[in-house]
Amino acid sequence: MLKETDLTSRSSAADVNAAAHVQRESVVVIDFGSQYSMLIARRVRESSVYCEIIPHTADWDSVASLNPKGIILSGGPASVYEANAPLAPSWVYDSGLPVLGICYGMQAMAHQLGGKVAPTSRKEYGHAVMQRSAGDDPIFKDLPQSMSVWMSHGDQISETPPGFRSLARSENSPIVVMGNGAGMLGLQFHPEVVHTPQGKTIIENFLYQICGCAPLWTPGNFVSDSIERVREQVGGGKVICALSGGVDSAVVAALIQNAIGDRLTCIFVNNGMMRKGEPQAVRDTFQRHFNANLVYADATENFLGALRGVIDPEQKRKIIGEEFIRVFDEEAARIGAVDFLAQGTLYPDVIESETTDNSVSAKIKSHHNVGGLPEHMKLSLVEPLRYLFKDEVRGVGLELGLPEEIVYRQPFPGPGLAIRIIGEVTHDKLNVLQEADAIVMDEVRRNDLYREIWQSFAVLTDTRSVGVTGDFRTYGHVIAIRAVSSEDAMTADWARIPYDVLGRISNRIANEVPDVNRVVYDITSKPPGTIEWE
Repeated sequence: MLKETDLTSRSSAADVNAAAHVQRESVVVIDFGSQYSMLIARRVRESSVYCEIIPHTADWDSVASLNPKGIILSGGPASVYEANAPLAPSWVYDSGLPVLGICYGMQAMAHQLGGKVAPTSRKEYGHAVMQRSAGDDPIFKDLPQSMSVWMSHGDQISETPPGFRSLARSENSPIVVMGNGAGMLGLQFHPEVVHTPQGKTIIENFLYQICGCAPLWTPGNFVSDSIERVREQVGGGKVICALSGGVDSAVVAALIQNAIGDRLTCIFVNNGMMRKGEPQAVRDTFQRHFNANLVYADATENFLGALRGVIDPEQKRKIIGEEFIRVFDEEAARIGAVDFLAQGTLYPDVIESETTDNSVSAKIKSHHNVGGLPEHMKLSLVEPLRYLFKDEVRGVGLELGLPEEIVYRQPFPGPGLAIRIIGEVTHDKLNVLQEADAIVMDEVRRNDLYREIWQSFAVLTDTRSVGVTGDFRTYGHVIAIRAVSSEDAMTADWARIPYDVLGRISNRIANEVPDVNRVVYDITSKPPGTIEWE
């Protein structure tokens, strides 16, 4: 299941697919720019079937190695009758594979196969009730005659393609589900969202009843396949692993250690922008749970020097990425002959940094381990987690026997506190933020919220405010608290931390952290905001 590449610079989704080994089996999601494409992929994987998102421009040769058993056409913002609207490639309909079109994907299918799509005067956004037509279809196995579904469309099918018939309707749409009885189906609603309560069953019916998939996407299978693929890629070479203390790099290290043993050397770079006390804590944890070589490099001054005067977030990320690689190159030279760099790139990192199709979706931000690597990098990349979501990484970590303190560590960005300090990064600002952040984490853990919250942290804003301490006027920093609930960081909602906990956090920061006189709580969801402030 590991996707790999022999690039000597950065990897990309297209490059990885071009070099991919043959999958056990998969389902592919053709992306038309939907905000839910990643969610579709997650729902398929939650059903223990491997899934990848591909652009609507992909040709069959780039997909065949995935051994697809079915195809899902995503939603999207376009209208099929508009000029240059994205459509499915012809191989989708010529392959003989089952196809499930969702919302815009259903409309594209109807349009391309001879049906008619038209704007409707009664748009449907939100809750609707779907009524099944007479007769049975495998997509409705174990489902009731009437179901609540979630709609989001302004166009609808006015005439099904030849050979298709309506399988369900709603009050506003005569064709909510259509099918041809031969594995091609369209759904006007979104089964992947939680607002369609029985959507999971619909997706599983497509996977198991129609595509004939088996539940092969498991942590155990991933571990065995990944070990095999790492051995195949690395051969007799040596690997250095970018260890950060987080679950991603820990799982990467454990996988590669299982594959090649002592030919792995882990390098832990202290960039000076970690949480308070974290450098020593990471080293202690590694020594307790790993039987691998560890090199510790304190490069604090190098990173701070490279960031001096820099305020642009993207530039910060790129500088940090370049500095990391420079340090790794130097450490590799000291170790001796090293051929590969392993790092914990995840699927959401790839999607946010390198979108599947720039014509229908936009890049949000680069990640230091995706878009920030220099073109001249001397080491080849090993990225065994590149196509995993965070929860899948945690499952693999447990499969490998890693302790919960590593597996369930909250995500921490590669650039560290540099992107939680708005503006220039300095020693003084780092000290302020580390102290404030330590209070946040202490209260979150003390109140048993750590596992409930996806991420919780402090941000040092570039704002100062007037305050009063005793009888004196102050002009101090403003600290923002950010805490979110999420499944994979692609979308997130602000965490409803109890008011008394927020009150204690605010009181402690204002009293215990010098030069801070105001604390605010960020209640922005993603979208429209991102989880990190930069």
